[in-house]
Amino acid sequence: MANLTQKEMDIQMLLAAGCHLGTKNCNHQMERYVHTRRQDGIYVINLEKTWEKLQMAARIIVAIENPQDVVVLSARPYGQRAVFKFAQYIGAKSLAGRHTPGTFTNQIQKQFEEPRLLILTDPRTDHQPIKESAYMNIPTIA
Repeated sequence: MANLTQKEMDIQMLLAAGCHLGTKNCNHQMERYVHTRRQDGIYVINLEKTWEKLQMAARIIVAIENPQDVVVLSARPYGQRAVFKFAQYIGAKSLAGRHTPGTFTNQIQKQFEEPRLLILTDPRTDHQPIKESAYMNIPTIA
């Protein structure tokens, strides 16, 4: 185990955490990240591609000078605790719960935010903030 690179050690930790297990549903956008399908129908995710995407996301987050310019958002109940903890660790703003339409586009609104980066937990549930960030040219990690 001493001869492993950092990438291999990270992939082993992802494997130990069970990050390679997907669901029984797979859409066409996720097919390139699937390694194989098990006998019981659960898709196994390619952890090497997952690691590469995590590294790219980390580089993007580090490039933001002021962590308060990063907004971490989740409308799903299971993602809200993760959003609070992640935002606390990096010093970003967290918006958990229902997204108020116009948060990124309506400057008159009291809750108006103008982030330099938007991080989401689920692009399907959080489609409204993705649409608004596209209008305002805000880079998004989902």
